[in-house]
Amino acid sequence: MTLGVRGAVFDSENRVFLVQHGYTPGWHFPGGGVDAGETLLDALKRELMEEGSIKLTGAARLFGMYHNTRSTKRDHVALFVVREFVQEAREPDWEIREADFFPIDKLPEGTTEATRRRIEEILYGGETSERW
Repeated sequence: MTLGVRGAVFDSENRVFLVQHGYTPGWHFPGGGVDAGETLLDALKRELMEEGSIKLTGAARLFGMYHNTRSTKRDHVALFVVREFVQEAREPDWEIREADFFPIDKLPEGTTEATRRRIEEILYGGETSERW
């Protein structure tokens, strides 16, 4: 089984932070795999810092666990909602081509369907799926 984390990071204007990776198409929540010996929260903190220069200043709320069958039948994703943070300036690198905050009604072209569904679930109480 593989285990990953994603962070749905919302700023004070209710914009969502999305990243575009250099190795896969689309716009996604920041996140990645949980390393051996890491807790989910440790992995989230590391991934947010690596991909968005985002440091938590308050609690991250575990929103849900999802089965992600896009890559394997054994992948699971823990999704956290983050609203209390600070962000330092960051430069694009090989892993993250672009990253920014976007208004919910103006998500960038190429935002993945899974990301759009999770935003609906978080903000509007849409039906929560077990599948990513």
